[in-house]
Amino acid sequence: MKFDSTRNPQLNLVLALFLLCGFPIGINAQDTILPNNDRFHLFLLIGQSNMAGRGKVEQQDKTPHPRVLMLNKTNQWVAAIDPIHFDKPAAGVGLGKTFGQTIAETNPSISVGLIPCAVGGSPLDSWKPGVLYAPTNSYPWDDAIRRTKVAMQYGELKGILWHQGESDSKPELAESYETRLRNMIVHLRESLKAPKVPFIVGQLGQFDDVPWDASRKKIDAAHQSIGTNDSFVGFVRSKDLKHGGDKVHFDAPSLREFGKRYADEFLRLQSNQISK
Repeated sequence: MKFDSTRNPQLNLVLALFLLCGFPIGINAQDTILPNNDRFHLFLLIGQSNMAGRGKVEQQDKTPHPRVLMLNKTNQWVAAIDPIHFDKPAAGVGLGKTFGQTIAETNPSISVGLIPCAVGGSPLDSWKPGVLYAPTNSYPWDDAIRRTKVAMQYGELKGILWHQGESDSKPELAESYETRLRNMIVHLRESLKAPKVPFIVGQLGQFDDVPWDASRKKIDAAHQSIGTNDSFVGFVRSKDLKHGGDKVHFDAPSLREFGKRYADEFLRLQSNQISK
């Protein structure tokens, strides 16, 4: 639903009072109030399970920010609370909510809309048009494009957040990963008609008890290379972040910190573009 303040000034006053008091707006899809399109900044969240989030949900993760929303499974805008993703039953705390809150706090005049589309376990080659990812019986690329286009009816796409690479950390896949990821970024921007939208890449987990092999180092080199050779791509380091015990997934505190780092990198890219 969309709210037009010129048609209902009394409701606009109520909304302003709620926001000033810090009360959440839009507890469910029926009463969600959206800002004007140019003040609704959208961010697409894609990749595999560390983007979807597998952290343990705590009370702070269930507390909504009044200006951070998410597009739910049925394509309705609701208050953003974890789990934001719904790819698998294991979905938990991710980096998206903290990212959205950080962006919203830097600009009180906007609201943030998160578009969760990550799919746990999905290799890069599943992020192509028409490709079925059998473990979740889903089409990661098609679903992400479809949901983003729905979201873009209400706001402006400002960034794409990507965390993926664990499934491609194999000798037969790592060698070609950089070329394939570059192609995916180009195709994604073309499909969304957003040629200069910032694309933020997160580093794979650097866990002390899980040393990187040659393939994982190759994936990391690809991420860093793309992040330094494209002025619209950013790279976010995972130094000092911890796993939750499974040696694969970041724990909840690390994911909250990762969200802040993604936000800082997005703001850096945004600032660089404005200054040019």
